[in-house]
Amino acid sequence: MAYEERSRSGAQAEVTEQELVQRVQAGDPEAFDALFRQHFAKVSRQAMHLLGNAAEAEEVTQEVFLAVYEKAHTFRGDAAFATWLYRLTANAALSRLRRRTRSKEVAIEDYLPQFRPDGHHLVQPVVDWSANLEERLADAQLQQLLREAIELLRPLDKAVLVLSDFEDLSNKEIGEALGLTVLAVKARLHRARLFLRGQLAVTFGHSPT
Repeated sequence: MAYEERSRSGAQAEVTEQELVQRVQAGDPEAFDALFRQHFAKVSRQAMHLLGNAAEAEEVTQEVFLAVYEKAHTFRGDAAFATWLYRLTANAALSRLRRRTRSKEVAIEDYLPQFRPDGHHLVQPVVDWSANLEERLADAQLQQLLREAIELLRPLDKAVLVLSDFEDLSNKEIGEALGLTVLAVKARLHRARLFLRGQLAVTFGHSPT
């Protein structure tokens, strides 16, 4: 009985959101306000994770909801409304990241692991990464080191990492949001995690290779 009640509740919430989107498409400002209240915190959090700057994150959040209001008619429902929001937010944030001076950018290849002819690592990795970074950020110093390393990633690699490890999106959802294939998402995510591990290896006094 409890499961059936939750199922009905979830279905009702989904219908309500679809109805709200349809009303926004018809120019209903009250429906827009309702969608804004439902999704503001999530969009703001994602923008902050991507940009690492509160002022820019606030501006991107405003841009996203302005786009929702002005471009609601372009939403066809092929993907979930939340995925469409992720796409708008990621695109707005990536645009800003690409305009930043990339003076700190480093070659990711320099921090990827290298191997001996027998297939073993030249240096044993110092951190065993899990699929979810936030669960491993209890230590404030480690959290700061990781944030600094993430900022060195190329914009698209950073977006893939953030959407996966901070926003908990599936590879398919990330691909839909960023216009990438699932294979491309997997490859970029793997390389980004190896890069972060290499950065920490250097910080802790080990060569990344």
